[in-house]
Amino acid sequence: MLFRSRRFLQAVQAFERSLAKVLSLALIAVLVVASVQLIVFLGTDLLDLQVNWTGEGLIRLLDQVLVILIALEVLQNLTACMREHAVQIELVLVTALTALARKVIVMPPGVQKDPADLIGLSCAVLSLAVAYWLVRQSHVKRLPARTALTTPSPDPDRSSPRGGAGEA
Repeated sequence: MLFRSRRFLQAVQAFERSLAKVLSLALIAVLVVASVQLIVFLGTDLLDLQVNWTGEGLIRLLDQVLVILIALEVLQNLTACMREHAVQIELVLVTALTALARKVIVMPPGVQKDPADLIGLSCAVLSLAVAYWLVRQSHVKRLPARTALTTPSPDPDRSSPRGGAGEA
């Protein structure tokens, strides 16, 4: 009886909204600090001519950018949840795909990896990609079939023999 009462459900929803707001504010603070750190990191590394931007330096930069991007996507998930009172599966799948892409991208070159780990990672990427595609396909709206005749254009068709300059 308690779990079906309207007051209880309203209290749970109010708690969820409050928690989502607190988490959003905390994530915004983390994103601001992380962005400042990234800018400082990038600025100091750009001035250091010994940084190898075709190797480890670029991998570290991509790692930091992708972590910030993942955090932004999580923030989008939170705000969408607050706005629509539902979890948007498409956003969750994109966030998971980004996290897996980060894992693949920042994998150091030349490091011996367990083949089972690579197979598992590739299966996860493939599964998420297929799930994302399926969700996207379910949102595609089919165009309605034409049931009425089309109306002619007010402009004459100059390419056809009718109404063209070659008419006698």
